[in-house]
Amino acid sequence: MASAEPVSPALTYASAGVDTEAGDRAVELMKASVKRTHGPEVLGGLGGFAGLYDASFLTSYRRPLLATSTDGVGTKIGIARALDVHDTIGIDLVGMVVDDIVVCGARPLFMTDYIAVGKVVPERIAAIVSGIAKGCELSGTALVGGETAEHPGLMAPDEYDVAGAATGVVEADAMISPDRVRPGDVVIGLPSSGIHSNGYSLVRGVLKQAGWSLERDVPELGRTIGEELLEPTRIYTLDVLAAVEALGTELHAVSHVTGGGLAANLARVLPAGTSAVLDRSTWSPQPVFGLLTRLGSVPRADAEGTFNLGVGMVLVVDAAAVNRTLELFAGRNLAAWVLGEVGKHDGTATEGSVQGTKGVDGGSVRLVGEYRA
Repeated sequence: MASAEPVSPALTYASAGVDTEAGDRAVELMKASVKRTHGPEVLGGLGGFAGLYDASFLTSYRRPLLATSTDGVGTKIGIARALDVHDTIGIDLVGMVVDDIVVCGARPLFMTDYIAVGKVVPERIAAIVSGIAKGCELSGTALVGGETAEHPGLMAPDEYDVAGAATGVVEADAMISPDRVRPGDVVIGLPSSGIHSNGYSLVRGVLKQAGWSLERDVPELGRTIGEELLEPTRIYTLDVLAAVEALGTELHAVSHVTGGGLAANLARVLPAGTSAVLDRSTWSPQPVFGLLTRLGSVPRADAEGTFNLGVGMVLVVDAAAVNRTLELFAGRNLAAWVLGEVGKHDGTATEGSVQGTKGVDGGSVRLVGEYRA
């Protein structure tokens, strides 16, 4: 007589590691922060299959162009996880996305997020989303939806990653593009709040090599190194839009300084045949950059090709608009300054110059001089 097949214990979604009830609790905890980003254009609330945004105002545009961007925050998440501080990483996420959109003169309208976790911890998810909502408030962007996905077995219980996407709009004839730039234009810098969200693989490598813990107090920073590294990304959206409104066609280009550093990102928005020369002596990078480069013996070329070194956003303006631009940002509590000037480029390769980044056959950028102490 054949023996009976063994009976396996019942397997449920919960026993497989997915807690749908925890997900529901996380949604309840985040509702209030998300609601604060909503204006009358947002229809419905959380929980729908899709976020709805009333775009009927676009009928007033002659030729509306939609701009979109998506991004994450990279390995900065490792710092947030190690310190168990999760309410600022969302600000970084929003900054990385919306400030790419505003570069072309577009106003961000709405954003969605995606959070992948090893295990849903409602309070942690709510903290992450509260940061995303804060970033959306700072940029005038509606957070209309998102998704939290639990990946047991693929991610450790305390692991997570975040990504987001946003959509904006700009009138076609008001779009900022490289064809506005011409020799004689002036390059203006806006200060970063610190490292922002790029270069953290190098940062983490430096700290590991030096044997530094994130809790180490650093007198020259006035706080621990971990607290410094979690400083949220400055969001420039409303400041740049104010410049778009005030300067009109005298604003010739805008560049968001992210991965690749200052020169590489500015080169992306310059047309072929132009070259910008930037003077390092016009600003002092924040102490954290000097600390990391000394601690890791990081070559200057690597530091300049990895970090923003104190410049988070760059504008190229007509020379006649320089004073008005500086006054505009001063009135918005941003200490903008003149970085350099745009000239002609004859195509000759110059040592230390950067050209042709991110697949864009654009202009050339060169940094000269030494940083101000």
